[in-house]
Amino acid sequence: MVDKLDTRVKEAAAPPVLQPPPYRTAGPVQGYGQDASLGLMLPRSRTFARADGDALEVESIEDVAGFALLRPEWAELLQASDVDCLFLSWEWLFTWWKHLAGARRLQLLTVRRGGRLLAIAPLARRPPQPERLLPFSVLEFLGTGIVGSDYLDLVIRRGAEDEVLRALAAHLDERRLVLELRQVKAASRFASRLAALLQKDGWVTDQTITDVCPYLDIAGHSWESYLGRVGPAHRQNVRRRLRRIAGSFAVDFEQARSESERQAYLALFVDLHRKRWSGRQGSEALSGAGIMEFHEEFSRLALQRGWLRLYVLRLERAPAASIYGFRYGRVFYFYQSGFDPRYREYSVGLVTMALTIQSAIGEGASEYDMLHGDEGYKFLWARGGRDLVRLDCYPPNARGVLCRQAAGLRRGVKQAVRWPRRLLGAGA
Repeated sequence: MVDKLDTRVKEAAAPPVLQPPPYRTAGPVQGYGQDASLGLMLPRSRTFARADGDALEVESIEDVAGFALLRPEWAELLQASDVDCLFLSWEWLFTWWKHLAGARRLQLLTVRRGGRLLAIAPLARRPPQPERLLPFSVLEFLGTGIVGSDYLDLVIRRGAEDEVLRALAAHLDERRLVLELRQVKAASRFASRLAALLQKDGWVTDQTITDVCPYLDIAGHSWESYLGRVGPAHRQNVRRRLRRIAGSFAVDFEQARSESERQAYLALFVDLHRKRWSGRQGSEALSGAGIMEFHEEFSRLALQRGWLRLYVLRLERAPAASIYGFRYGRVFYFYQSGFDPRYREYSVGLVTMALTIQSAIGEGASEYDMLHGDEGYKFLWARGGRDLVRLDCYPPNARGVLCRQAAGLRRGVKQAVRWPRRLLGAGA
């Protein structure tokens, strides 16, 4: 550790291997079929024939048991795609569906050829929202909402992108439901191309930048070489804060490596996160129905998969700060943090961030992704950012026209509300 900071990372046995679910993998489905192990009626498939006779089959999965059956195929497909990330994993999206789907209906699309899975469009149908002037249901990505799923997209096997996108566009053009695709990377591999194909069929598409994800390129770096790339004032501040905290306390920097530690450290993280925001404009990250149930289950799965990176900084054995993150592939995802305001003068948030960056570098990560949010402290560390966009696709029918008009009215109302607030602020 830099500047002789003595941190004692807890060691424990390796996390247990995640066992497959008690479902058997279903074979290719033609028309209606039944999986005898579940008593499940699987939905009808739609076939799109190519000129060479090699047909693609688009299937709509509309029940949770069918979603569960996809687990092993989903993992293999994701690794064989160009969009492999934590937030498109089966574990993240299935757990989201269980706890945060609300009144949505599953409309998950798969594309196969000869039974081989080529693509997944992880979609759900959201019911009408009169409070948002939306009289019709719309299709949106699984994972949408305050849980913070970034980089949502279609999952398509390498080499099959063009034909799959054409088949999905044809399927969606037949259904003519509005698409609201949020938390999409601006340079999206597939969602943007799908929108362009629909536009050729007469759909109207709108794209809006909604957020940015700052990130650190740490590939090939040591802690010192990385620190040499940040601004000189920040670099000096980091070193000074590390020296001060090491000279003032006995410091323990602990990572949850067992199930019992996961449970204890998650509870500490939640407590520290809420203490951080107490008396301030609150964070929505851990509030709302189903949110904590989601994190309880997903953090357990992530530990079993080896993805969980849940840290606690202790000063004289008292918990002072925590970071909740994940290591997936070669990317470290910084998800949320918390700290005890009693230690604010020691910049425990900055110190804990520095220690997690050191840890990510030490285990060979190539990137430290700070996920969405343009908070100033992130850009003290980051030298790049990825824009997130919202893609709205309106079919060429009355439904599409009305939904687009409603979206315009919503934007107008929001603008009208913002102006009086600005005037009141100026008058104050």
